[in-house]
Amino acid sequence: MRSYRDLFRTPEFTPLFLATAAQTVAQTASGLALGTLVYRSTGSPLLSAVSMFGPSLAQVLGATLLLSGADRLPPRGTLAGISLAFAALTALLALPGLPLGAVFAVVLVQGLVASLGGGVRWGLLNEILAKDEAKGGTNGGAKDEAKGGTNGGANGGYLLGRSVFNMMSGIMQITGYATGGALVAALSPRVSLLLAAVLYAVAAAGVRLGLSRRAPRSTGRPSVTATWRTNAVLWRDRPRRLTYLGLWLPNGLVVGCESLYVPYAPGAAGTLFACAALGMLAGDVTVGRLLPPAARRRAATPLLALLAAPYLLFALRPPVAVAACLVALASVGFGASLVQQERLMSLTPPGLSGHALGLHSAGMLTTQGVGAALAGTAAQLTSPAVAMTGTAAASAAVTLALAVATGVAPAEADRRGEPALR
Repeated sequence: MRSYRDLFRTPEFTPLFLATAAQTVAQTASGLALGTLVYRSTGSPLLSAVSMFGPSLAQVLGATLLLSGADRLPPRGTLAGISLAFAALTALLALPGLPLGAVFAVVLVQGLVASLGGGVRWGLLNEILAKDEAKGGTNGGAKDEAKGGTNGGANGGYLLGRSVFNMMSGIMQITGYATGGALVAALSPRVSLLLAAVLYAVAAAGVRLGLSRRAPRSTGRPSVTATWRTNAVLWRDRPRRLTYLGLWLPNGLVVGCESLYVPYAPGAAGTLFACAALGMLAGDVTVGRLLPPAARRRAATPLLALLAAPYLLFALRPPVAVAACLVALASVGFGASLVQQERLMSLTPPGLSGHALGLHSAGMLTTQGVGAALAGTAAQLTSPAVAMTGTAAASAAVTLALAVATGVAPAEADRRGEPALR
């Protein structure tokens, strides 16, 4: 798997790609609409931030209860069911007069449903591209895994494929926020929510018609016990644990900064979100396509530092034009997640790839929700600019601490004869 063209020639890649694109537009447009709706009715930065990122905050429950289903449920039916559930729940949020408590109850249910989707989707992507690589004779890691190694979970196509999905996510977020912002301004947040519900239904149809029926990657019934047991296995290994923390914490804190775009610039929040998505797109292209492997392996910490640094300048309360440039620059740093996901897959057996990626997705979204809640609380007590600066400083400090801890990991792993974070 050496080019983007090869990816789209791979059976089932394109339907999964298009369905995910529709879902991304629906998610961004509905999030902006709901955040605006709540802010207009309450005037609270905290409630606005939590309404937008509340589903992310609820992911921790799904990660502890439902995640074993990522490898134990049929992918096509599960992904279609998740999209239909989101269609119904988003339409429910558009109901006039829905009490604020009911809004947050729906947001909680959305988070529980979404917690399963990341593991199923990314595990399926890894499976699709690994199968294609096996046909081309480029995926030698499977033999090593059969012999008891831990490096069989990665395949050469996954990083390139995930970078394409991330680039698509950036483009679709730009589209979603621009379209959602226009709909909110021209019509109403509720109309935007209803159109997002229709897009979720389109995504469900795309999955159902475009993907083939596949057996689950692992045997056994999904259960809370199986989820806990596999989470413990994945978390027990120190290199893998540090990789998870690097994927979750710096990212989640910076998303706390993003959650304050609406109170920072109520009339231009869509512009700031679109610029953030543009920067993320640039970072994914750079990491996924332009950086050679040796440079890519060393890029995680510098990119995470870039993710936080521009937000420190929000202490000066820059005007919207300057803020948009800072946001775009910072979001290039989101490309670090590709490097870290490649590392995670190299440390994970293939039979646990869906669960491992689901744990990454659920943990990342949970920390994003926590970051939004913390930033919203700080903004409630101070101001959005001060809260964004403090949250960015915390992200930079966590990045530094993890860089120090990860630098110690190879020596400890070598003494124990374990695979290290290289």
